[in-house]
Amino acid sequence: MKRVKIPLREYVQLLAGYLRPQWRSVLLLAILLILSIAMQLINPQIIRYFIDSAQEQTDKSRLYYAAGLFIGVSLLYQLITLVVTYISENVGWTATNQLRGDVADHCLRLDQSFHKNHSSGSLIERVDGDINALSNFFSKLSVMLLSNLALVIGILVLLFREGWQIGLVMLIFVVIAILSIQYVRRLAAPFWTKMREINAEFYGFLGEHLEGTEDTRANGATGFVMNRFYGILRRWLPIRFKAFMGFGAMWITTLILFAIGTAMALLVSAHLYRIDAITMGTVYMIVYYTELLAKPIEQIRTQMEDLQKADASITRIGQLLAIHSTVLDGPGPKPAAGPSSVTFDQVEFGYEDDIVTLNGVSFELKRGHSLGVLGRTGSGKTTLARLLLRFHDPRSGRILLDGSDVREPKLAELRRHVGMVTQQIELFQGTVKENLTFYDDTVANERIEAVLVELGLADWLLSQPLGLSTPLESGGNGLSAGEAQLLAFARVFLTDPGVVILDEASSKLDPATEQKIVRAIDKLMQNRTCIIIAHRLATIRRVDDILILESGRIMEQGKRSELAADPASHFSRILITGMEDLA
Repeated sequence: MKRVKIPLREYVQLLAGYLRPQWRSVLLLAILLILSIAMQLINPQIIRYFIDSAQEQTDKSRLYYAAGLFIGVSLLYQLITLVVTYISENVGWTATNQLRGDVADHCLRLDQSFHKNHSSGSLIERVDGDINALSNFFSKLSVMLLSNLALVIGILVLLFREGWQIGLVMLIFVVIAILSIQYVRRLAAPFWTKMREINAEFYGFLGEHLEGTEDTRANGATGFVMNRFYGILRRWLPIRFKAFMGFGAMWITTLILFAIGTAMALLVSAHLYRIDAITMGTVYMIVYYTELLAKPIEQIRTQMEDLQKADASITRIGQLLAIHSTVLDGPGPKPAAGPSSVTFDQVEFGYEDDIVTLNGVSFELKRGHSLGVLGRTGSGKTTLARLLLRFHDPRSGRILLDGSDVREPKLAELRRHVGMVTQQIELFQGTVKENLTFYDDTVANERIEAVLVELGLADWLLSQPLGLSTPLESGGNGLSAGEAQLLAFARVFLTDPGVVILDEASSKLDPATEQKIVRAIDKLMQNRTCIIIAHRLATIRRVDDILILESGRIMEQGKRSELAADPASHFSRILITGMEDLA
């Protein structure tokens, strides 16, 4: 992948956007760093005064004064360094967590076509790994980089005051050092970008296959998975080696430059001392300043490494944030409360450009009525539900609620009005109440309990040691399939939508448990418009209308009673044989 050079403007915008809310802390950090620079510049002057005073054999009190001042300044410098470290880390992690929240929120708002093409593991690596790499970028990079440059400039100014020769020599050294480090950094940066990319690939692969461990073992695919695992590691190793070789090159370059700089300072100082241009104290001060130059240049080197890591992370995060959902909020009012009519008008849709999943589908479901949708796997049944909820938008045609296009209301309002229960129940690590209300504390406990009783979960709730505060495991471990399904129904009851979609909600249940679900469906259908996508005939025994799909087209539609009474209808033959797969 070709590395994209990030304009300085993007760095500034990113820093300004996430550090502005913490401007007081950043200002305090800047003040403390200025004080620390001043103390680092003062201490060598104190040492020079001490050495020259000792050589002159003056009053010892002056030596005690200089020693005490040196110790005091050094202790205060250490204290300021401690406070600076605390503030910078706090600023960095606050900004990092805010960015992490923004990126996670952005991912959640992207449409399903994006999530279909990006594994959860690769997104986790971006939300966590890439943003963790920006911690130093926010906490230290800008302020510390500027402070280290200021320290270098301060040292050079003081050296020029002592003599233009030493000042000029050290200026040349600093310029060569910074240019050399920048050159090596530029060579190493692409490998850090590749490191972040293969990290995302690896964790995406790992998350996908750890989630599907049972299928992998059952189908004897462990060898295949491990082969791919080792394949990624084999590609990862040389990239990691080159990235750390770049790190090593920067480290070795810095060591060599420091040795050369110290030698140059000693040579010039020895010459000036021999011609009586400077004192012994000044010689020591020059050497001290030269060694002091090593620290900011070393930190600049480290910050350049952080910057090259930030380059890769900012590029990848920027690419992610630049992806916009194709499904956008509408400007119109929210749907009216209560049941709504549903109309599909010549709807065409496909998940891929060259594939048509729904082709010219048209039907109307009256307000408060129910529709049973049948069809083979891949006929487009679930796609109907996804389009109505605007997980995708159709290529052509319209989908209407009460005569208004579903693209008019805001997505949140539409999905509050259209509820959905699927065969794949997602339960999260949290309490029963949090799972039912999605962390909405405004929903009263009494209302939740009433819904659970109505759905036949009264005994189950009583068996929970902490009632609604009982913690549930991620994935619903510890619950039966029927209990998990009924909890999903409870979610829909609590949001009280006007339109309900049941997508094969009982396809994985045994007949006894299915009867409980059917009773729950009957209650859910009351005073609501309902679309039931079914594999089992029991779940559509009370619907008003029937729609049968075949290869994305409507094979048959009409009132259930009329189709059941017509021996020539496809639905009548399904009822006679009891075989849904005839659809």
